[in-house]
This record gives sequence, structure tokens and C-alpha cells, in this order.
Amino acid sequence: MSMDLSGAEWFKSSYSGGDNNCVEVAHLDDGQVGVRDSKNMSGPALVLTPGEWGAFTAGVRSGEFDRS
Repeated sequence: MSMDLSGAEWFKSSYSGGDNNCVEVAHLDDGQVGVRDSKNMSGPALVLTPGEWGAFTAGVRSGEFDRS
């Protein structure tokens, strides 16, 4: 299923550097969260439910995705 994200307001984390190697996030009207690559703004985006976004951000905070 495809979702129209043309009106989404995308933003980067305040922790991002200015080198454009970031992900961008958009909080969508229906509570879902869009995630895309800042280097390919017209490319595909993931759309996560609030629960999926919460699980992802909790994993980031806990270090689940850190490289060993």
C-alpha cells in the first residue's frame, strides 16, 4: 500500500550533523511516523505505527543497534 507523503513536514534530529547523512522523520496526521533517507528525499519512506516507532526509539535508546 502506498501513502501520499507529499505534505509531510520532515525534520532531522538535533543531534544530526550538517553532512546530510541522516534519516528524516515526519509525524503524520493519523499517528503514524514516516522515516526516510535525507540523501534521497524523493525515494521510498518507511511508515511506522506508533507502536513500531516506540519500539524502534526504545531500542535506539537502550543501545540495541550499537555496533560492537
